[in-house]
Amino acid sequence: MIKLSVGGCWSDPNARVLNADVLACLAAAALPWSTTGFTIILSLWLIAVIFLMPTFGAWQFVDLLFRPICLSAVAIVFLALIGTTWANVPAQDMLRGIKPVIKLLAIPFLVYHFQNSARGDAVFKAFLASCVLLMGLSWIVLFAPELKLKTVAAAGVPVRNYIDQTQEFALCMIALAPCVVFFYRQRRHALAAASAALILCFFFNITFVVAARTALIYVPVMVIVFAGKYLDRKQSWILLVLFSSVAIAAWFSSPYLRSRVENISTEYELYKQDVPLSAGLRLEYWQKSFSFFVDAPIIGHGTGSIKTMFERDAEGKSGLSAVVIGNPHNQAFAVAVQWGALGMIALYTMWLCHLWFFRGGGFASWIGMLVVIQNICSSVLNSHLFDFQEGWIYVIGVGVAAGMSLRDHEGKKIG
Repeated sequence: MIKLSVGGCWSDPNARVLNADVLACLAAAALPWSTTGFTIILSLWLIAVIFLMPTFGAWQFVDLLFRPICLSAVAIVFLALIGTTWANVPAQDMLRGIKPVIKLLAIPFLVYHFQNSARGDAVFKAFLASCVLLMGLSWIVLFAPELKLKTVAAAGVPVRNYIDQTQEFALCMIALAPCVVFFYRQRRHALAAASAALILCFFFNITFVVAARTALIYVPVMVIVFAGKYLDRKQSWILLVLFSSVAIAAWFSSPYLRSRVENISTEYELYKQDVPLSAGLRLEYWQKSFSFFVDAPIIGHGTGSIKTMFERDAEGKSGLSAVVIGNPHNQAFAVAVQWGALGMIALYTMWLCHLWFFRGGGFASWIGMLVVIQNICSSVLNSHLFDFQEGWIYVIGVGVAAGMSLRDHEGKKIG
């Protein structure tokens, strides 16, 4: 039984695990809303986990560091650190290059803690509940924009930006799909209907309120993965027909969705006229990034070198060619420019190790695989592993899910 006194919270291992679990849930709930709030809560969680190490043993943590699920992530951080030795850039740019990579170090701590705690699923539930609240507010501010918490955000976006919001809502939408199947097979029809209703709410929000075009890449892939894991061939064909029908209906009924897709060709034509719009800018970033990679194909230009390379290339130029950015909006290029082929190998090795780890069945493996697949697909058009919101979704999703999976396979501990 967990003690509720202050002294008991520090002396009882179960109570200390509970404290850390609560902090993890609060951090997951804060992630869709606040960068600062999330960072503060996660820092407190990390301190709580470090104080728990004598309870579970530091050697267990050391052992985890050498497993592929953790080692592959730590290797990228190590590469970023040693990449500073050959980077010919200012010190602040080196720090700017290290900062988005450091978050990967949280994966071993998450795996370690949730291998010993039985409340990993509560973290995912907290994130889902937070996204449901955000989705509700998204509908409200669509019609009452004066209620937005961030006034510069797009219509229907209460906080942050539409890319982050779409990433969160799409993840929740597909993650809930197996719940419909499970509850229906268990004849728990009310829960199946509730799960289906939430899926539709997220879908309609993405379709009619606001959406990132990157979702057109990762949502179909995630749906296919769901069908492959949870449905037989006949059910998969039914899902394909249903998904296609809904997509077609959404296309014809949503002027917003049509405009988002049709604007791609318009932006490309304007790119030829040197007009800086989203699609054209990405093409410019990618062309330059590829040339930077070719200049240093083995070890790249060093940690934090992306902005410097763009600055050097922009000298004496105008228009799109003079645009300077520290993010090429493609994860592979974000790695290749800094660490060359060595970085590319490290990146894809980590993704493959994480996919392989989550190849099994169970709720934790499903969430882990879904998070990895979404990150891989969305990173075609963005540097999402290095971005704050999407990167932390990846870290928390992989870390918590891996810890839950190891707990299920290797026996229960405290919690």
